[in-house]
Amino acid sequence: MNVRLTWVQPEDLIGHELRQAAEDGRDASAVAARWRAAGGAPAPATAGASATPAPPHLRALAEHLLDELAARPSPLAPAEPTALAHIRRVCPQWPSPERPSTPDTPPVAPGLYERLHAAWLGRAAGCLLGKPVEKLPLTAIRALARATGNWPLTSWFTGRGVPPALAAAHPWNRRSAATSLAENIDGMPEDDDLNYPLLNLLLLQRYGPGFRTADVARLWLDELPAGRTFTAERVAYRNLLSGLEPPATATHRNPFREWIGAQIRADVHGWTHPGDPAAAAEQAHRDATLTHTANGVYGAMFTAAVIATAASGTADVHRALATGLTVVPPDSRLARAVRFGIATARAHGDFDTVADRLHAAYGSYHWVHAVPNTALLAAALTHADGDFSLSICRAVSGGWDTDSNGATAGSVAGLLAGRPERIPDRWTAPLKNRLSTSVPSFDGAGFDTLAALTHQLTTQEASRP
Repeated sequence: MNVRLTWVQPEDLIGHELRQAAEDGRDASAVAARWRAAGGAPAPATAGASATPAPPHLRALAEHLLDELAARPSPLAPAEPTALAHIRRVCPQWPSPERPSTPDTPPVAPGLYERLHAAWLGRAAGCLLGKPVEKLPLTAIRALARATGNWPLTSWFTGRGVPPALAAAHPWNRRSAATSLAENIDGMPEDDDLNYPLLNLLLLQRYGPGFRTADVARLWLDELPAGRTFTAERVAYRNLLSGLEPPATATHRNPFREWIGAQIRADVHGWTHPGDPAAAAEQAHRDATLTHTANGVYGAMFTAAVIATAASGTADVHRALATGLTVVPPDSRLARAVRFGIATARAHGDFDTVADRLHAAYGSYHWVHAVPNTALLAAALTHADGDFSLSICRAVSGGWDTDSNGATAGSVAGLLAGRPERIPDRWTAPLKNRLSTSVPSFDGAGFDTLAALTHQLTTQEASRP
């Protein structure tokens, strides 16, 4: 029996690294030609491993070519640094705290627990909405929803009423359909988009807000099953087991280092720094650099800063997005994509048109890459103008990494809603205040309990001298 381990086999990684080289300006034409001449295949289009094993000689060649490509510097590096000090130098509008702590000013604005409770619920609902259509192309998402009268998207996907031929042509996500279609939802099923916020609660409980990147690595080795990691996280996990340390864990044979993985870990950093987007972004950077570089790190910093601003209770979605951009190098691909997403959402009343323009501009990227997904997130939140249902539905209906984008949009929109009861019951009731997870001690936890833990960490940090 052949075990097709996803996301780490060199013969599968090389195709992704060739695409990464094309995106960051490295000339990889000679390497690509050598790989093709040897019989090497392109990267798997959507899955983490090719369908059949490659000949042994291709694995050795792939390892050699991965190292050869890594030695070639990117011409985009000056505009897309990874080191925090360099990022700050190229961000001329780096933010200051919105609520400086003084004897007359409470360190945390009133109502934070309720906002955090709504954010946890929102993250879960948005994630669950996107789960059944993860990996599907945009045309398939639209066709499946239209077949049941659910387009524009307004509620959960359902398999009831979908014509058999359409269901066969565009099958639901295999791992998720049994728990995330409307007729199957029974609480919040496990998902990495919820596992990582739980891990970051543990991170802050054990190491405090001054944690180091090495502490994130130590926590993962202690508490995160390797099989629950994907893309850059799985490569970094493999690198840790091979004896590498951060930041080499993010760069060694890791073609996923600019994908969305660090971004889905950013919420807790924002939730626990309400009104202080700079501190949230810096904390997200320490987390992200275990696994990511450049635009992959910026996605996490942007998200943390947006969430920290929304968590203040004083900002609308547009101000939150604008603040998020202040922690991203302005000439980076991610910053340009976010600005394009916001401008496109403002220019068109029909969100299908917005999504089509985003796909035309960024469709060459992998569906899990941070650049297109962050552009879509910004566009969805802008177009929804703070409305919870519109925020998660637009984020999911734009395609790409549907569950991750829905989760982050739900987190932001939940904070803006301010209280759980302001989120429509059709999104929260099916969650049954119950979360399934493989993260120790959290399986079956309620979102009210998670909000209380997050609030406790936030108030502890705010009360530090």
